Amino acid sequence: MTVHIGEMNWRQYHAASRDGSVPVFLPLGALEQHGPHMSMNVDVLLPTKMSEMVAAQIGGMVAPPITYGYKSQVKSGGGNHFPGTTSLDGHTLSRIVHDLILEFARHGVRKIVAVNGHFENSMFLTEGVDLALRSLRAQRIFDFRIMTLSYWDFIDTASIARLYPEGFVGWDLEHGGVLETSMMLHWYPHLVDMSKVEDHPPASFPPYDLHPPNPDWTPPSGTLSSPKNASAEKGKLIVEVSSAGIANAVRGEFGE
Repeated sequence: MTVHIGEMNWRQYHAASRDGSVPVFLPLGALEQHGPHMSMNVDVLLPTKMSEMVAAQIGGMVAPPITYGYKSQVKSGGGNHFPGTTSLDGHTLSRIVHDLILEFARHGVRKIVAVNGHFENSMFLTEGVDLALRSLRAQRIFDFRIMTLSYWDFIDTASIARLYPEGFVGWDLEHGGVLETSMMLHWYPHLVDMSKVEDHPPASFPPYDLHPPNPDWTPPSGTLSSPKNASAEKGKLIVEVSSAGIANAVRGEFGE
């Protein structure tokens, strides 16, 4: 049977969710430019596919993803000024997370793994989780547990050395770079055109932010580092390491 909740009929889902033993994976992404070489749904596709892989390994289910995210920031996503980047206010994202958790709780679910694919979502995801747990406690529901994670945090130092033999620029500058491009080449090669890659040095930012943001800080390509050295082979390594790490973490916290 499929792991995707949206592909199940209600009786199949009810049978899997009602006793609270099966974890639900909730992917969070964004509609955001990822350079001229790649589609704008990267931040949705990658956490959804990662959720699907891990759920299949451990016996979980995957909810339809949250496809819009918090506003792209210049120093982590290129900025919210690019055509196509379409964002939510922070409180809107938090309320969506809150409302979805309460709905899953109503169905009987008691374990959620929120898999984030858009850096800027992180604290608004945390806020939504906190508000949801507060609401659940008011309903006398005390056994609900939620894990929040970003898949890139499971890539170990040995794998980083293999992925970036020329030197690692840091996750904050990996927007549209080797990491995401390699994963897309592995899973969705038809959405990547390496002939359109713009090779440039990693972006350099001052140790402060400006409001309103200065778009001139962002490289014209929209990527914050060069994806030139991306490959499907690197994508396979990332997927294997990250999915194994997430599966082990979920087993450790929630059991099989």
